[in-house]
Amino acid sequence: MSLRARITGPEPANGVSEEGRLVGVYRAKLLEEIDLAEMSALAAAERRARLERVLGHIISREGPVLSSVERSQLIRRVVDEALGLGILEPLLEDASISEIMVNGPEQVYVERGGRLELLPMRFSSNDQLMQTIERIVSTVNRRVDEANPMVDARLPSGERVNVIIPPLSLKGPILTIRRFPRAFTLQEMIGLGSLDEHMLMLLAGLVRAKFNVIVSGATGTGKTTLLNALSGLIPNGERIVTIEDSAELQLQQTHVITLESRPSNVEGKGQITIRDLVRNSLRMRPDRIIVGEVRGGETLDMLQAMSTGHDGSLATVHANSAEDALMRLQTLSSMSEVEIPFVAIHDQINSAVDVIVQLTRHADGSRRITEIAVVDSHGREDYRIVSVCRFRALPIGPDGRVHGAFEYYPLPRRVAERLYMTNEAIPAAFGVARSEEQLVMRRSTA
Repeated sequence: MSLRARITGPEPANGVSEEGRLVGVYRAKLLEEIDLAEMSALAAAERRARLERVLGHIISREGPVLSSVERSQLIRRVVDEALGLGILEPLLEDASISEIMVNGPEQVYVERGGRLELLPMRFSSNDQLMQTIERIVSTVNRRVDEANPMVDARLPSGERVNVIIPPLSLKGPILTIRRFPRAFTLQEMIGLGSLDEHMLMLLAGLVRAKFNVIVSGATGTGKTTLLNALSGLIPNGERIVTIEDSAELQLQQTHVITLESRPSNVEGKGQITIRDLVRNSLRMRPDRIIVGEVRGGETLDMLQAMSTGHDGSLATVHANSAEDALMRLQTLSSMSEVEIPFVAIHDQINSAVDVIVQLTRHADGSRRITEIAVVDSHGREDYRIVSVCRFRALPIGPDGRVHGAFEYYPLPRRVAERLYMTNEAIPAAFGVARSEEQLVMRRSTA
């Protein structure tokens, strides 16, 4: 019989489970017997080991009779409460979990392999959940209360955290933790079915030839993961400036400048936005600028940088298709305080954006590139997008998985010539469009 089954009884009137009460009792006993000043001087691993030893002595002296497995389970729970984030600690150590979603004290979901999963665990009370939340936000000098009921933060290990509490949330405190994405290479993504060798060859040529690339997709489609993988194609020796809300990119080149925005402090001052960083980066003599995500007025500054000598820049945007990505960029650019006519923004996008890589998360949780599109319009022409690769999905099979095939189309001559002039090979699967009529026919049937 598990520890939970042995010590969890009927729910007390105060809303705290017997299991939570027991953990709280031994946490208090542990804190009575340790010297906090001495503990703070120890390294994290040594501090945990010391607490586990002390707590083991306490349980042997005063505690219930438990099996070795139950004893270890209780010690782990109590030390997690004393040092870390309580029941979330084992979830943060599980590499297969990409997102943790706490919907009040009684519901904990995780995303694993692209699918949501309800876990058989809970916080003992609203107070315990709030203590965990306060411990998280305090590490970044933030606070959460009725006056500040929404907080974005980042754990020291890199995980992104969003908190929203009552009165805005009617279900109790809501905590969402997005795990720091693992740095996949494009070869590893081929193994996962996210793209294939032909697409890798094309993307490598486009990045090395300094095409401006926008990675587009909905939330959770893997935009940051792909952006990081594409950045690995940039030749070493170029000066690269990365700009993010939370520093997640893990570039391996030697000359990389990493910039991270800063929220306002508890007095509402000191905020440094993505737009501030994009503007400042232009004074840093970058060869390339990589923006983790454009979501506001900084889009206009990014487009101006792309079209005024900073070729080969990369960015991500939330959109559901390549066409939507261009319209989204146009809308975001209009959010700048600079009054610019839509026609001028339209011209700027046509001048700046060369390639859009569209990502999709399918019903089975798999993520893949579903389109590589070239922006083939110029000046004030209507947006003209030419697909050079698409994923054609088949109906979901008996195995519950999404299957299909990548289809390839000839490259526009302008793109092929630019690749040729930079000595980049054109993958045979794509070829070259022989005429404008061929491109028009393709667009009408895509």
